[in-house]
Amino acid sequence: MERQFTLYTVRGGVWIIVYLMFILAPLFALMAGSWPPARGFWTEFSVALGYSGLAMMGLQFGLTARFRFVTEPWGEDVIYHFHRQISQIAVGLVIAHMLILFVVQPDLLALRNIVEAPWSARLAVVAVAALVALIVMALWRVKLNINYETWHLTHILLAVLAIAAGIVHMVGSGFYLTTPWKRALWIGLTIFWVGLLFYVRLVKPLFIMRRPYRVSDVREERGDTWTLVMRPEGHSGFRFGPGQFGWLTLWGSPFKITGHPFSFSSSAAAADGRAEMTIKNLGDFTSAIQKVPMGRCVYVDGPYGTFTIGNPADMHVLIAGGIGVTPMMSMIRTLADRGDKRPVILIYGSRDWDSITFREDLEALKAQLNLTVVHVLANPPTDWTGEQGFITTELFKRHLPPPYAEHEYFICGPDVMMDAIEKVLQELGVPLSKYHSERYSFV
Repeated sequence: MERQFTLYTVRGGVWIIVYLMFILAPLFALMAGSWPPARGFWTEFSVALGYSGLAMMGLQFGLTARFRFVTEPWGEDVIYHFHRQISQIAVGLVIAHMLILFVVQPDLLALRNIVEAPWSARLAVVAVAALVALIVMALWRVKLNINYETWHLTHILLAVLAIAAGIVHMVGSGFYLTTPWKRALWIGLTIFWVGLLFYVRLVKPLFIMRRPYRVSDVREERGDTWTLVMRPEGHSGFRFGPGQFGWLTLWGSPFKITGHPFSFSSSAAAADGRAEMTIKNLGDFTSAIQKVPMGRCVYVDGPYGTFTIGNPADMHVLIAGGIGVTPMMSMIRTLADRGDKRPVILIYGSRDWDSITFREDLEALKAQLNLTVVHVLANPPTDWTGEQGFITTELFKRHLPPPYAEHEYFICGPDVMMDAIEKVLQELGVPLSKYHSERYSFV
């Protein structure tokens, strides 16, 4: 495991260097070779910001391409959160590029008249407008009442429009593209970005289509939750680690724009290639899970994520909130199938006693491994004598044996809960390397 951690660290470092090279390549190109006439520091600085912002936006296609050898060192959720943050930085650079030019060259304000402006200026306006719309819809999707599928399609279209308009604007304003090799650099980058999009939307779906699954059961669970049981059709399936997740395409083919990420809830030790996903009805796409007919052909792209057991530890401590118990269930079932004798403590926060997903399964699993389940209820019944309210430092001390830093912790649930748990672990002196969080908000 230590060797694997070292390998991931090296690979992570290599990919960071590669990413920076792509971002900085346009800036190096500005400084190399013959220079056009100088135009002043702030003008040149704004151009550098614009080039860097455009390079960052183009690489966003790569960050969301789900290349497993790229995402493994960090995990898919970390990559997507980085994608979201770096998108905001890229948009900020592009807007700063425009504002600085307006300040140092006030005559450019006349180009705001999009009807009379040259086509390169018009495309600049289109690119900025698309970027602003893209960020606004991503940050306030829920408040704007935009469903996930509509947002995802619009997000892709706006991103393609913004980058295409930005590239054509850059060519039209080609102050720094006067030499053949500089033009070749940007042509190469453009081909690379188009290639990434082609891979994500055409090549990858073809591979997924060749490995379909069939729904063999739809099992009702507590808490308005349903388990989708899928068996590989014409292939042996894939091996996943307990706690990992996959992208499910339930209605339609893998060429459909939107897939949905769900954790596997079944044991990773299953020999028949079966995969199960347990999905709570949240009123959107998830409301249709209970209506999926037997024999339905579905597609699963996976496995992904680094949220999985494996590190040597004296004890596994699993902290779940609501449907965040799904990856924990995969871990517990896998440990039971492997005959692992190490103690496992599940601290499980739920709304009330009747809504505890997997309640009976967890009780049955206590006979197969050294499992302790601590239920924490927000609305306990009147005769409840267990834990209630929030998961706190005192609760940890009541149920976990010291030294706390020797255990391995896994946290999955609502963001507010996860943030609070991470602070509790810091108070207990647990090093960052000993706890793992899984967050599924990829928007």
